[in-house]
Amino acid sequence: MNSKLPASLILLLCGSAAAAQDEGTLVVDVELVSLLFTVTDDDNRLLTGLTRGDFEVFEDGVPQAIRDFEAQTDLPLTAAIAIDVSGSIRDQLRFEQEAAIEFFYSTIEPSRDRGMLVTFDSAVQILQEFTNRPEVLADAVGQIRSGGGTALYDAAYLAIEQRIAGQPEGRRVLILISDGDDNASRVSLTETLEIAQRYDVAIYSISTNSITGNRSREQERGDRALERFAGETGGRAFFPFRVESLAVNFQDISEELRSQYALTYVSTNPARDGTYREIEIRPLDDDHRVKVRSGYYAPVD
Repeated sequence: MNSKLPASLILLLCGSAAAAQDEGTLVVDVELVSLLFTVTDDDNRLLTGLTRGDFEVFEDGVPQAIRDFEAQTDLPLTAAIAIDVSGSIRDQLRFEQEAAIEFFYSTIEPSRDRGMLVTFDSAVQILQEFTNRPEVLADAVGQIRSGGGTALYDAAYLAIEQRIAGQPEGRRVLILISDGDDNASRVSLTETLEIAQRYDVAIYSISTNSITGNRSREQERGDRALERFAGETGGRAFFPFRVESLAVNFQDISEELRSQYALTYVSTNPARDGTYREIEIRPLDDDHRVKVRSGYYAPVD
């Protein structure tokens, strides 16, 4: 997908962007589709110990034969945290910083994982490029300051296209902390979801709206956007009522990232037509719930 962003916005993330893009390009086997997913019960407890016989896979409603299946806990993790620093979340900033620092220390394994920190208000800023050093990420979190408007979609889009896309394959995750009410972006929610699906990035979103105790129309719209980000990319949306719960939300994300399954299947549709293919992993047990990205884009000749 060609970027529709003006040069002035793209330059906000210049720095080592060219190097990041040159390091790796998304390569997709036409027929082979790889999926990472988690399974929970009705009480949202993570389920482990399941096998390929516990699932069916469908692409555009057509059954697919699972080729490989395994529990996956050791894939390299690429985790970017994007924190909304607009004026509307100023009162929650200290708790967001503490939760983010704890996440980096508890989740980033220096021998295989990498983390990055992004902040956004009406502009997008990389406070720390990808690194395997949690202490460096923690120092960057301490530099966060609150600002003005909210360019949520721009932040997610640029972080994925200009940074995460160039990282090694594995688990690619973007964690958004925001009220979700975008009022300054140049790209749309749909465009942002498309870039996430193209590069297989799971988005986890943590809403700050319930913490304020108000439920305005803008907040409801923001929560719907955050829920859509998570639902269509195989992530998870959190809506804490207390700022102290942010740390628990980060712990839940960390646990979920270490409790995933991986499967591959050979698509029955070999066309290189660039179309969007809907995916469904259907558990045979009606009490099981699968979280997986909603689909992928076929390659183009």
